[in-house]
Amino acid sequence: MNVLVVDVGGTHVKILATGQTEKREFASGPKLTARQMAAKVKRLARDWRYEAVSIGYPGPVMHGRVVAEPHNLGSGWVGFDFRAAFGCPVRLMNDAAMQALGSYRGGKMLFLGLGTGLGTALIVDGLVEPMEIGHLPYLKHTYEDYVSDSALERMGKKKWRKHVADVIKRLSRALEPDDIVIGGGNVRHLKELPAHCRAGDNANAFAGGFKLWEKPQSSGETRVVRKKARKK
Repeated sequence: MNVLVVDVGGTHVKILATGQTEKREFASGPKLTARQMAAKVKRLARDWRYEAVSIGYPGPVMHGRVVAEPHNLGSGWVGFDFRAAFGCPVRLMNDAAMQALGSYRGGKMLFLGLGTGLGTALIVDGLVEPMEIGHLPYLKHTYEDYVSDSALERMGKKKWRKHVADVIKRLSRALEPDDIVIGGGNVRHLKELPAHCRAGDNANAFAGGFKLWEKPQSSGETRVVRKKARKK
């Protein structure tokens, strides 16, 4: 099956299809709507062949649907019919979880994506658990307020690196992972990685998107945790 993978970020939307070696991208930003994204992706990929689409979305996804509007993009994502827009089957996944899936080597892995915000995901024995840790309280604000793009610009690399190291230490103690992957575009600003951490790569988001359409190879397949809606 030929798959088109779409990695939606706060500053750029990147795409890659089966059999292609060079990604393509366009600027996103705070005014980009879901409809605009789909239209631009289709134009950018018009000469590529694909029968299915994987989308990494910068926000919570439940049962294959967007459940909250993104913090760094425009509106219109909740309830948008991506299948109708692309004219083929579409699988949606949180963007950090998709990059984590492409980075996974086994065991219990914590993924932290340093980019426009803070993307987080946990994979335990092949089960993918997307998380929204970035919006939890930390110091006087939230984790994301201290390790995001805007934090890096506001406080400078030295202070930003200290907060990144502290956040990694706290989450490592709380979750006790076997493996920690630091991904996202801003990993390049770290002078050195904390102990027991390895650098990810934004290209792993494409690897994760392709994996979403792979047939299970064994009982140890990688699966996305399906959360049940809470009863009121």
